[in-house]
Amino acid sequence: MVAKRLSHGRDARHNQGMNDRLPNHDWPALEPGWVWLCGAGPGDPGLLTLHALNAMRQADVIVYDALVSESILDWAPQAEKIYAGKRGGKPSAKQRDISLHLVDLARAGRRVLRLKGGDPFVFGRGGEEAQTLVQHGIPIRIVPGITAGIAGLAYAGIPVTHRDVNQSVTFVTGHDKAGNTPTAVDWAGIARGSQVIVIYMGMKHIGEIAARLIAAGRSPSEPVAVTTTATLTDQRTIETTLAHVETDIAAAGLEPPAIICVGMAVALRQALDWRGQAAGEAPRNLDPLDLRRPAEAG
Repeated sequence: MVAKRLSHGRDARHNQGMNDRLPNHDWPALEPGWVWLCGAGPGDPGLLTLHALNAMRQADVIVYDALVSESILDWAPQAEKIYAGKRGGKPSAKQRDISLHLVDLARAGRRVLRLKGGDPFVFGRGGEEAQTLVQHGIPIRIVPGITAGIAGLAYAGIPVTHRDVNQSVTFVTGHDKAGNTPTAVDWAGIARGSQVIVIYMGMKHIGEIAARLIAAGRSPSEPVAVTTTATLTDQRTIETTLAHVETDIAAAGLEPPAIICVGMAVALRQALDWRGQAAGEAPRNLDPLDLRRPAEAG
């Protein structure tokens, strides 16, 4: 079952002040009987897109995930809120029930917003839900969001691409449908073919994943970053290596959700930790790749 949380009355939609209005644009209308599958970004409300905010302004009901914060939901006071979060190892609604509940809400003539953390099509089951809706004749719109595998690392000062580091990046999930290390993932192929690897939902199995990457030829001393509560004020990031990532996660007391980055891009955090610098910390190394030339000379 999905859990309900009722919000303020519908009339709040008509009481928004000038500061809440979107800039002039031909914004699409969320019509009764439609479902919009929308990314809420990785956590910082400022990373919500304008299309997402437009959807929230119109929705009668919002079906939201565990990683969507109250500070974002508060921007839609007129909407009924229905929690449908799924967290590993904890009781949660079945995916089939969530998908069919969206169908029922749309058939009841509601303006339905399915709000997901990050991007709905990046390890967010958005494709499954969208297909269910289409198969049941429900019209949909997809609103992409900023995914944590990019934004969380950017907030940690780690660029997922850099000309001096990588020409490829691989985004991979750290568990399968059953919650195990994905056997369908060619870890050896990824180890050989991707210079930077970004792992979602991989903390539980990071020891096994790291061992597979090392067995396939990655250096045990390769830099690894682990970022939790991505883009929020309490975001934490540790820097470690493939050989020590499992023990260092435990020693730091980190808890999921987390984004794990493997590759030399992690070293750039020594120069680009902008949040640390904003708090008064000096850059640790202005040339973390040891290129011995100004960055603009590249």
